[in-house]
Amino acid sequence: MSRIAVIGAGAIGGTVAAWLAQKQEVILCARSPLVDLEVETPQGTIRATPRILTNPSDAEPVDWILAATKTYDSVSAAAWLPGLMGPKTRLAVLQNGVEHRERFAGIVANDRIVPAIVDIPAERSAPGRVLQRRTGTILVPEGAEDFVALFADTPIAASTTADFVTAAWRKLAINCAGVVNAITLRPAEVANDPAIADLIRGLVAECCAVGRSQGADMPDEVPESVVAQMRGSDSQSVNSLHADRLAGRPMELDARNGVIVRLGAQHGISTPLNRACAALLAAAV
Repeated sequence: MSRIAVIGAGAIGGTVAAWLAQKQEVILCARSPLVDLEVETPQGTIRATPRILTNPSDAEPVDWILAATKTYDSVSAAAWLPGLMGPKTRLAVLQNGVEHRERFAGIVANDRIVPAIVDIPAERSAPGRVLQRRTGTILVPEGAEDFVALFADTPIAASTTADFVTAAWRKLAINCAGVVNAITLRPAEVANDPAIADLIRGLVAECCAVGRSQGADMPDEVPESVVAQMRGSDSQSVNSLHADRLAGRPMELDARNGVIVRLGAQHGISTPLNRACAALLAAAV
């Protein structure tokens, strides 16, 4: 049995911690005290009472650290690492974007960081209370089979991929389109508007161009597939960028759109749509 610390008690952190705590020793590192975790899952409601810490000075070394904060909270997440890291501890970064390792560079050795792509639709309704809408998946690079093994007794489908770069950029292609929902404050149904669908295609095409420069396999049909995915989803579904704006929380603009602009500039690739949409959303709040 592994000793696991989950940093972040939001939708993803709460869901992952609750499932892992059914069979393993879990420490939940949170900003505020919690009594327990309760997650409504597709399999029914599960409850867990992991050890909950709110002060990094109370942390002790564990086998695995799972950083499940928003990307803009990476600095506060890093404050937990000195106490949690032991000689063999590994850090799995369960965050959006394509810069998982970069966010903790210089703090944790590169070969001890496992980037993870999380697709678990979940919403936090109150402290320690989460609605998990779909069982979901977690994808990590080949060589991280020991991370996959942590989820063997859960319904969350963890697996490895031989081409993590492509997987991460294809997830970013979906996420970058979410800026449209956050600007318009309209859920997935907004993609049925032909003009908005064209904008989404343009945003994703820019992401694909930059992704190719980073070594990702981004076929020409990706933009159309993102539009089709939005149109085929629940018309009232709200992505996390949209949800954060509605709740008045900080947004992951840099991890979703800013990174496309930044890396595009490094490779001489123009990304005017991502730049404009990010600027508009930033100015709207």
